[in-house]
Amino acid sequence: MIITLLGGAGLMGAGIVRDLLSDRAIIDITCLRICDAARTRMEALAEELADPRIVLQDLDATDPQSLAEAVRGADICINCVPTLLGFQMAIFEAALTEKVTYIDLGGLGTYTVKQLAEHERFKAAGVTAVIGVGADPGMSNVICRAVADELDEIDAINLYWAAELTGDENPVLMPPYSVSTVLAEYAHESTQFYGGKHMICPPMSGREYLDLPEPWGRCEFMHSPHSEQLTVPLSDGIREKGIQEFSWKLHLPHREHEAWVGLVKAGFGDFDDPVEVNGVAVKPLDILNKVINRNIERNRDKIPAQDSHEIHFAVGTGRKDGKARTVTVNVVVEPEPLYEPYVDACTSMNGSIAAQLILAQSKKPGVWAPEEYFDVPTYFRELEKRKFKVSKVLS
Repeated sequence: MIITLLGGAGLMGAGIVRDLLSDRAIIDITCLRICDAARTRMEALAEELADPRIVLQDLDATDPQSLAEAVRGADICINCVPTLLGFQMAIFEAALTEKVTYIDLGGLGTYTVKQLAEHERFKAAGVTAVIGVGADPGMSNVICRAVADELDEIDAINLYWAAELTGDENPVLMPPYSVSTVLAEYAHESTQFYGGKHMICPPMSGREYLDLPEPWGRCEFMHSPHSEQLTVPLSDGIREKGIQEFSWKLHLPHREHEAWVGLVKAGFGDFDDPVEVNGVAVKPLDILNKVINRNIERNRDKIPAQDSHEIHFAVGTGRKDGKARTVTVNVVVEPEPLYEPYVDACTSMNGSIAAQLILAQSKKPGVWAPEEYFDVPTYFRELEKRKFKVSKVLS
């Protein structure tokens, strides 16, 4: 099989490449086409992994011909180009034109509704697209499906993600992923599902405190823009069970949370709105990225070893066989030597899982959210192969 990764030398793309080439693969990969604008990064990744199946291809995402050549002939196109760069729909359309199966890592729901609106076009063309297949969205959607499958009637499903760091406090702010994504999560309105309908909620609203096991402890969660709430309550097998509430809430490590709140208060939430500095228009995001990266490089010797702990969980309430029931499904990601070469093992490994499960089975043409496409037990087995701890509690 031929797999194309657009943005394949980036942080998430490189992680997907690592997992695809590992002994966990369940498909026969003959060619892994890494397409990126950063030739130096591509060459460094290829040299490190030293796998003869890797082929490098320069990518210009602004050029339709370059996109078409990158996608053409592949069995699947994995779009790892950051969503907020604005190329998602062009890549999505290129896959349809070339009749190539498509997946992406989502991106705060920015293009989710537009992509789902193309379901009939993809179905008519016999092309499969599954959108938002990282950790959140992606794995989180499958967790919600696992919850829904335990209930005959659903009142609410509330989805959460919490991260915590252990070890000495870091004097340097280290973004957990793209700076633009973090700022958007803190500064942008979000669409949630309350009272049986979607509604717009203010940034950092819906604050809720939950007591979790250590190392998370007492966590403050807040609404955040994501794609799960745009798809899960409308999905077949969930919608008809009467769901009235679905929310997605985020908790970043305690001290880092305060730093991001402060940056938004300072005005960096409008990260793409240029300001004039000495007669030159510059984007706050560009300034912030440069300062953060410079600070990391200058203080690299002061950055302590820290372990990252994640918990992804959904809590569903409703009824089973006429009796009230609460269902909680957790996926815990703890420090593990397996994850050391990865920047974000959970997101990139889930991208790889999704691609492989799609290729290993008969495809369903159309545009799908993960909770509509993947079989829960099969998906969870792949998580457990990667040392993610899956559990379910019924009460």
